[in-house]
Amino acid sequence: MLKGIFPPITTPFMNDEVAFDKLTSNLEKWNKTELSGYVVMGSNGESAFLTRNEKLKIIEEVKTNSANGKTIIAGTGSDSIKETISLTNDAAKSGADFALVLTPSFFKEKMNDNSFIEYFTHIADNSEIPIIIYNVPKYTGVNIHASAVSVLSQHKNIVGLKSSSENIAHLSEIIYNSSNDFEVLVGTASVLYPGLLAGAVGGVLALANIAPQKCLDIYKLFTENRNEVALQLQNKMIAVNRAVTGKYGVAGLKAAMDLLGYFGGNPRTPLNALNEIELNDLKSILVKAEML
Repeated sequence: MLKGIFPPITTPFMNDEVAFDKLTSNLEKWNKTELSGYVVMGSNGESAFLTRNEKLKIIEEVKTNSANGKTIIAGTGSDSIKETISLTNDAAKSGADFALVLTPSFFKEKMNDNSFIEYFTHIADNSEIPIIIYNVPKYTGVNIHASAVSVLSQHKNIVGLKSSSENIAHLSEIIYNSSNDFEVLVGTASVLYPGLLAGAVGGVLALANIAPQKCLDIYKLFTENRNEVALQLQNKMIAVNRAVTGKYGVAGLKAAMDLLGYFGGNPRTPLNALNEIELNDLKSILVKAEML
């Protein structure tokens, strides 16, 4: 089930190696909430820096240490169709319920509707678990059009899309033109509330790593039609979300986790941790949001 709030969980490192004990410790805290599940090997999980064996081991650990009923979504996409299918099916064996598949982008000038339709159809035809399209123009430099998503939404094994963009018009167009059982998830907390208004069924939110209950509250308030309160909380979280996703990225998210009782640690090289000035700025943002 894709409805609700999912954090794209960070990958903890110590001495540049995956710290599985710290991962378990974070999961113990998140398990106490009503989060719908976890996304592993997303952008905030530093998937680009993980080996294949590390990825599969992380899925196994998250599956083993998740509370009952939590859905596991694994990022398995690459530009290679064959490698994506292979990793997706190995991820399924390791415990993933869904695969989050990134739009191919290396030859971005050639990536059009037909290219995306062929890519995702081929993967979905050969995947042992349902596929979620992952659209994140910020990192890929490509943006899948609503026209292509409309076609792909008819495939029985392509069940949804994560839209990591603040473009609500594009999100609305995708939702309007897709099949009724195709689920769309907001990919950034800065537009969770307006995304829900547009018809999204939840969100994959970096902010949910450090403020799961606040993200859940926005979602619950929306479902209860308490729109004014939901909007107030949404607006309060915008500055925090921008700091831990846009301004400081993974390093900022991990630093915020350390400040708020989780294990963040340093990002894996070549990413760098925040410097003292940046860390003090992040602290002031968290204090202003009444989170610290």
